[in-house]
Amino acid sequence: MFKVKNEVNVTEVHEALVVGLFTKNQKTAGVTSELDSLLDGQITTLLKEGDISTKLHSVTKIHTLGKSAIKRVFFVGLGREDEVSFESIRETFGKTVKAISATKLESFAIALDSFVTAGLDGNEAAHAFGEALALATYKFADYKQKPNEPEKQIKEVVVYTESDIEEVDASLTVGYAYGKGTNSARTLVNLPGNMLTATDLANYAVELGKKYEFEVEILEKEDMEKLGMGALLAVNKGSVEPPKMIVLKYQGKETWEDVIGLVGKGITFDTGGYSIKPKDGIVGMKSDMGGAAAVLGAMEVIGELRPEKNVVAVIPSTDNMISGDAFKPDDVVTAMNGKTIEILNTDAEGRLALADGVSYAKHHGASYLIDVATLTGGVIVALGNDITGAMTNNEALFEQVLEASIEAGEPIWRLPITENHKKRVRKSLVADLNNSPGRDGHAIFAGTFIGEFAEDTPWVHLDIAGTATISSAHDLGPAGGTGVMVRTLATFVERFGEPEE
Repeated sequence: MFKVKNEVNVTEVHEALVVGLFTKNQKTAGVTSELDSLLDGQITTLLKEGDISTKLHSVTKIHTLGKSAIKRVFFVGLGREDEVSFESIRETFGKTVKAISATKLESFAIALDSFVTAGLDGNEAAHAFGEALALATYKFADYKQKPNEPEKQIKEVVVYTESDIEEVDASLTVGYAYGKGTNSARTLVNLPGNMLTATDLANYAVELGKKYEFEVEILEKEDMEKLGMGALLAVNKGSVEPPKMIVLKYQGKETWEDVIGLVGKGITFDTGGYSIKPKDGIVGMKSDMGGAAAVLGAMEVIGELRPEKNVVAVIPSTDNMISGDAFKPDDVVTAMNGKTIEILNTDAEGRLALADGVSYAKHHGASYLIDVATLTGGVIVALGNDITGAMTNNEALFEQVLEASIEAGEPIWRLPITENHKKRVRKSLVADLNNSPGRDGHAIFAGTFIGEFAEDTPWVHLDIAGTATISSAHDLGPAGGTGVMVRTLATFVERFGEPEE
């Protein structure tokens, strides 16, 4: 995909060259100056007349009309140099890649150093570009009739830089791996429920395990019954599809210690059960396995990059359906850890699945826990569709997850757990816990409930109900699944335990 070279050669044949322009001045310099000379000063003229914009996120395509071996130049506006960030550069790269894709090019070159600032070095720019290239070119292979002619895709990018070639190449590779892992999660979220059952999700995990040499364990219904996973099994009771408890283990250290447990909610379709969702709320519930998708996407990145960390991924998976056998409000079930749960709301099923998932991650030696789930509509009411809700029982672990989310550009906001929240989750005349104390503070009660199973193990809960999908296309991708938290989890794992600079 990438070919890294040291100096821009304007005499080398390219379908297109991408060049960044800051607004610090309107003068040409570097490769822009060389191109300006070949084009008889036309770039200077176009800059002065405003036909080439340096405004942030602007992309201007000009044709060299045979005066250069480079057929087209995409000038990318970067705004003021002191205001550039990793996030703004990545979004700008995404918009540029989309423009190039629309031109139906299979290859292009980029003058990477034209995007470098005092606050953003060549390696960071390379990582941002690698991510954006993968993210912005993503398309879901839908089920519409297609023309026979295959669609052209970008196959090669020549990256020009004066920085260390090996380091830049490594940064491009890492960024591209982050983007590809996110895209894999997007695809899983976009798949219809009839094409992604718990069995399908388990088969996907098995193939991922084979590719990256993970240890794989798939628990069947009979195995869960023996282990007493009554919470997950309760959710599955109404379904004709068998449940799966999916486990992937990656050992990057000599000994199995300091294990990071990633637990993803894998509800492949959620009707709400007997607490049935309204007709408008039930559409889109194929995405209720967004947490599982995030964990699997992160494991793909981990498999590509092989960090020296230990990770166990656990995905409790089933759909939540209605039948004569389905669980009901007022039922009492027993979770794997022995705690009994009064069911007050069958649409609060994700936390039940996660209860057994968290317990099983601990069973596999998880020293730290992060669960990810499209858990509650309440988090959308609280934080909207752009921010993931977070809860924790451990300040130090939360700070590391927060830093990873900032670096990944996937914002999270912490919600509290108070003693009153715990009391209400523990309030039941017939069981240790209830699964739905009320609509007020709904997102908080859901997280508090999961925390009852994390117990004293350091734990962070991430509610992605609002961020797992997006309704319209954007610079880094189309409408649909976002793959949110893949990059945060992968960054967290890579950075975990490293000393602060």
